[in-house]
Amino acid sequence: MLLVGDIGGTKTTLAIIAPDAGVRHPLAQATFASQAYASLTQLASEFLRQAEYRVDSACFGVAGPVVAGRASVTNLPWEIEAAELSHSLGIPTVQLINDLQAIATAIPHLEAADIHTLNPGRPVARAAIAVIAPGTGLGEGFLTWDGTRGRYQAQPSEGGHASFAPSNALEDGLLRYLRERYGHVSYERVCSGIGMRNIYEYLKVSGQAEEPSWLAERLASAEDPNPIIVEMALDATQPCPLCTLTIDTFVSILGNEAGNLALKVLATGGVYLAGGIPPRILPALEKGFFQAFRDKGRFAALLSQVPVHVVINPQVALLGAACHGLGL
Repeated sequence: MLLVGDIGGTKTTLAIIAPDAGVRHPLAQATFASQAYASLTQLASEFLRQAEYRVDSACFGVAGPVVAGRASVTNLPWEIEAAELSHSLGIPTVQLINDLQAIATAIPHLEAADIHTLNPGRPVARAAIAVIAPGTGLGEGFLTWDGTRGRYQAQPSEGGHASFAPSNALEDGLLRYLRERYGHVSYERVCSGIGMRNIYEYLKVSGQAEEPSWLAERLASAEDPNPIIVEMALDATQPCPLCTLTIDTFVSILGNEAGNLALKVLATGGVYLAGGIPPRILPALEKGFFQAFRDKGRFAALLSQVPVHVVINPQVALLGAACHGLGL
């Protein structure tokens, strides 16, 4: 039996996979609030007690850098060690991989129902594939073709922490505003759940759009303002201008950085938007993403041919961890 996990700053999902049942049919699965636990060891121990299955290997996709069997969760105060997990949980083999490596591993195994296509493009066989995933933070990764093994190999990255580069005057102001607050401004600061809140605050305080009093009251009592911002931006009958501008700016930045990633790895095999946010803002992506994605001067024609898909399967990181753990 294989224990797999998608370890994020907001939530952690664990599942138990039997090889003969397949990676899409876990024997047990549960989702936990990550902040409610002091460590992955504590959380996984609770899950294994509840599940009552004996496992002999584990693979965890972690939202943070993984080096030599150790991982730090970027938006969570957890330090994770494969050897410690193996000892504490009594599991002989434990693997830690970056969460974007897990998502990228799943990409070749996705089915039609798992994706929503923004641009069919003209995919080049065996060419590199890029993955960008805005959720609590911003993850980036890619796949390259391994001719020896005859399959794609997922590659981890921490590209979401590269420096944010504005593409218009509004984003110039956003960069100056956030630089005063943070010093270094990464793409994660403007293209993630954290980033959505930053964009909203900048647009409000800079007077780009007014915050209605009723909206201020709703946001003040909300644990997470982002679902409200998305809801009011996409309201078909009475959209809020401030929320609409927030989401439009977010989409423009996401498109711009996805285009950057596509150029850096020459992802003519396709670009996949994963993470928790893209499936929730599909109408906004349909409207504004592709123009920002292809806005690369002399390389606009090349990017116009790159397929772009949104991963709408919320279990993609778990699927990828299972595929990696089973050596698929």
